[in-house]
Amino acid sequence: MKLYPNCKINLGLRVIRKRPDGYHDLETIFVPIYGLHDELEVKPNPAPSLKGMESKEDISFIQEGIVVDCPAEDNLIVKCYRMLAKKYPKVGKVAVRFKKNIPFGAGLGGGSSDAAHMAIALNELFELGLSKEELAQEVSVLGADCAFFIYNTPCLAKGIGDVLTPIDLDLKGTRIVLIKPDEGVSTKEAYSGITRHPEVEGEIQQAVAMMQQKCTEIDSAVFVNDFEATVFPNHPKIAEIKKRLLDAGAYYASMSGSGSTVFGFFKDDAEGRTDARLRVLKEEFASMVLLDDTFGEWKS
Repeated sequence: MKLYPNCKINLGLRVIRKRPDGYHDLETIFVPIYGLHDELEVKPNPAPSLKGMESKEDISFIQEGIVVDCPAEDNLIVKCYRMLAKKYPKVGKVAVRFKKNIPFGAGLGGGSSDAAHMAIALNELFELGLSKEELAQEVSVLGADCAFFIYNTPCLAKGIGDVLTPIDLDLKGTRIVLIKPDEGVSTKEAYSGITRHPEVEGEIQQAVAMMQQKCTEIDSAVFVNDFEATVFPNHPKIAEIKKRLLDAGAYYASMSGSGSTVFGFFKDDAEGRTDARLRVLKEEFASMVLLDDTFGEWKS
């Protein structure tokens, strides 16, 4: 079974308050981006012995693509397997081949997507019969945004990112460009010195409702990423990329999550000016451009 764990972006990300457990309540919109994805192949494997695999008695694991500097046992794919295999006896031995294409330290949720898609694969391969809601609950212990990738459709996210409400969001025909500089941002760094904004709770949800009713565009005054205030001073290249996307004609640009990827939304004009500006921008940041794509229909 082969799956393609995709990434996500955040439309706005407001840090509301610090919780008693040390985490933070957030409000954001998760938007799936299907054009940038990892590759995950999972097969039942009674006797895993493939050369080059991290061989275990119950799971074999080959990783390709971007190098992830951690033991196989620390990979969320393997953690997801062990968690579900312990709870559901029907889960048998597997051979996994994984190609990493989504960079880490990028604010794109690649690892969380990998874990969620592993759960989807095990559910189908071993006929566990778990609903989407049950799968989401299972993977939520592996990461706050893992559950989102089970649904993989635009969602309003609250709590620590685990309280999800699917929303109607019309971005069809919008062009998106993703650029990631050659530097990452740790979650710890992003939260360092963060300003909390309890007064804005509910604003993103209200703005989405307004967009749906009046077909308005994204309000950059509401869809703010609070992490930009802490990340940009220490990473001027990330701030510069956002500025350059806006200069190139993006009607909305933002850092995704805690960074370091920045995205811009564009509408093509009849004169081709947007395409010409983007061509220059993409040539300048050629090694950093992750995606240039156009939104289509959302997958169910």
